Amino acid sequence: MSDVVISARSVGKTFGSGTDKVTALDSVSVDIFQNEFFTMLGPSGCGKTTLLRLIGGFEQATSGQILLEGKALNDLPPFKRPINTVFQSYALFPHLTVKQNITFGLEMQGIGRKQADGRAEEMLELVRLEEYGDRVPSQLSGGQQQRIALARALAPAPKVLLLDEPLSALDLKLRKEMQVELKRLQTETGITFVFVTHDQEEALAMSDRIAVMKSGEILQIGAPREIYEAPTHRFVADFIGDSNFLVGELVDGGAGERAVKLAGGSVIALSQDVSDQRKGSVTVSVRPERLGLIAGNDANADQLTGTVSTVIYFGTDTTYQIDLGNDARLTVRMQNGAGAKADFAEGDRVAITMSPDAVRVLAD
Repeated sequence: MSDVVISARSVGKTFGSGTDKVTALDSVSVDIFQNEFFTMLGPSGCGKTTLLRLIGGFEQATSGQILLEGKALNDLPPFKRPINTVFQSYALFPHLTVKQNITFGLEMQGIGRKQADGRAEEMLELVRLEEYGDRVPSQLSGGQQQRIALARALAPAPKVLLLDEPLSALDLKLRKEMQVELKRLQTETGITFVFVTHDQEEALAMSDRIAVMKSGEILQIGAPREIYEAPTHRFVADFIGDSNFLVGELVDGGAGERAVKLAGGSVIALSQDVSDQRKGSVTVSVRPERLGLIAGNDANADQLTGTVSTVIYFGTDTTYQIDLGNDARLTVRMQNGAGAKADFAEGDRVAITMSPDAVRVLAD
């Protein structure tokens, strides 16, 4: 997975003019690789769908370039790009059979009926709906319609398949099933998938890499584990999963290591390489499941301590809210089951344990 298929080079997009001017994308640059499941993740209005539409040719960039395998796409209309799109609405032709829906685009490209029929059969087998070719869309469930929309988009073997929140209309159980199916289809076809979603779970479950976007910018790009375990910005840490945030001062932790000293005097060790030039107040994040609890009387002098204010039992794990004083709180999530540590109750005095690699110093 090293060859670049899609490149965005300092791409900007604005809508309107004057006082009504809105910047949807602000000089975005990104490379998307061959045979990659690449996801653009962010809240509504962050620019992810705008970037997708620019790649597909449905919008024109205000500045910068979109390239396909090194060749500029800016002046090519959508139908001349080897790129297909699956939208939120499946847009199946209601008066055509499933098979006719798949062959329609192929025939418009000048492919003969016999060859198009053969390709449709291959696509129906790929999406595991071989026996549904003679039905019409109204006879299919939402998940089946989604698969047919995918089959139709994959039939011409595009270099890139764009997916604009295609699972948003499905119920939770079906959405999870389709996550597995989408990743399977991408792996089996070898086609680059560019997926847009605001759902962090979808992004983590399917992606090879994720671009987290906010306000028309890409804040961080990385593999799901990297994005989750090593966020670089507070927004990324907060948007993906649950995080605790603490403010402190960078100090010398000894042996050439850095540490963070909190207002109450507690010191948190760091394993992260933090620039020696960085001084002053910093914000650190730590995931609730990377924290542990011990009885308060077992704490070290510089260990973070607090009082259990809330206990929530979830079956697989228990979540504790810890009051640190001065209106500061931490959430700790501990796994239940064999080998789990003793329970704590509201009002218990506890100390928080954490390994240095669980703590991330975030960008300013």
